[in-house]
Amino acid sequence: MKKILEHIEQVNKSGRKALSIFLTTGFPEKENFVELATTVLDSGADMLEIGIPFSDPLADGPVIQASSQAALENGITLKDVFYYCDKISVKTDKPLILMGYANPILKYGIKNFCKDAQSSGVSGLIVPDVPLEEYESFYADDFKNFEKILLTTPTSSDERIKAIDQQSEGFVYCVSVTGTTGIKSNFDENVLKNLERTYSLVNKNKMLIGFGIANAENIKTFAPYCDGVIVGSAVIKKISEAKSFSEVGEFVKSLSAACAK
Repeated sequence: MKKILEHIEQVNKSGRKALSIFLTTGFPEKENFVELATTVLDSGADMLEIGIPFSDPLADGPVIQASSQAALENGITLKDVFYYCDKISVKTDKPLILMGYANPILKYGIKNFCKDAQSSGVSGLIVPDVPLEEYESFYADDFKNFEKILLTTPTSSDERIKAIDQQSEGFVYCVSVTGTTGIKSNFDENVLKNLERTYSLVNKNKMLIGFGIANAENIKTFAPYCDGVIVGSAVIKKISEAKSFSEVGEFVKSLSAACAK
């Protein structure tokens, strides 16, 4: 039940911040997605967030939106997502987290979703359009075998952050900046102050920072204010530009090296 939390704790005890990498299922191609995922894991990712392609990903910026659209055009369905998770999970002990929106999950059927996700080796879920207020109504008993990760934002009050920390499992996903995912050129003092505030209030869980992290320098900037980082758009961009998966692997290695304390 606590595979994600325990894994982050082990990584932290080894003297590192945890590195979670986001990949869009079936992007850039269906045929070699498992190879891409294992390359990323072997290059130093501590866990994978596997994105469920969706036509209206409200929290995602243009890079991930484009990858999601390409995956849909590649014919990726939720059945495919579970198929890939199953193939990846037998190659690694690192946690797999599904990240997606409520609509595809509800359309698939919650019972079927939970059954297929569990049998394919998924440990946790991030559903960004299910807020704290809808937690109880959405995450029924069928979800009991998953660590359910909630998000804080820069506008979250102290009390809301504490409530999210109490409800969340695995870790708290701290959104670094207001807006959608994407690569940011810099983070001002207000961003860092808010991260420091949020980190001081998250006491039950570990806290990972996501949104905007583009390189090793960003990770080193954020390291004092978190237990780990999440990198999505920058990796998707590298995948789009790279001539081989080995180039993607080298990029992930640079991110992993920056996670060393």
